[in-house]
Amino acid sequence: MKAQRNTITLTIRNSSKLPVEVDWRKRGAVTEVRDQGDCGSCWAFSANGAIEGAIARNNAASIVSLSEQNLVDCSAKYGNYGCDGGLMDNAFEYVKDNHGVDTENSYPYTGQTSQCNFNNKTVGATVKGFKDLPIGNEEQLKNAVATIGPISVGIDASHLSFQFYNAGVYLEKRCSHKYLDHAVLVVGYGTDKMHGDYWLVKNSWGPNWGEKGYIKMARNRNNHCGIASMASYPVV
Repeated sequence: MKAQRNTITLTIRNSSKLPVEVDWRKRGAVTEVRDQGDCGSCWAFSANGAIEGAIARNNAASIVSLSEQNLVDCSAKYGNYGCDGGLMDNAFEYVKDNHGVDTENSYPYTGQTSQCNFNNKTVGATVKGFKDLPIGNEEQLKNAVATIGPISVGIDASHLSFQFYNAGVYLEKRCSHKYLDHAVLVVGYGTDKMHGDYWLVKNSWGPNWGEKGYIKMARNRNNHCGIASMASYPVV
């Protein structure tokens, strides 16, 4: 799904020194769940979610919801295809070169690819670049979620079990770690007493899907559904 990766290996803390659980929602670094509708813009929601979290954490300021429509309409020359798909790293690169992405309030979501209407007077965030985590390394992903913030990831969401998920720790034996078709945002991790370790993941299918728009995906299960196969975050 990517021609090139700007990979970084984090210095992994002793696992015993990392938090047992992380939930960036509780620390004001995650905006409300929204619905991408019939537009294939999951990549834009994932990318903006990571930027929103990074800005909120670094600036210790109130979180600002960013415009997915801005990314959908304006990042085609970076290899994205609007409502027909895209990549988070391409979105990060666009925001870097564009000197920002507009706020959601100033450039609201329509769910359709339209003419670019970016306004540099209503920028909500800027980034300096992005970093990719090593492919398939869940320990690196855990370290990044604990020490950096919400992380953009790609997953295999092609199974009906995912589409109709409503609660619990998701484990799908048929899930691929190579064929990724959906972008989401890892906002934390933890351990369920009955079903083991999980990743706390924000989706973009509205608050009525899953657990109020979120899903707990099995963690430390051989890169289940490819959650660590395409993980990246913006540098702000």
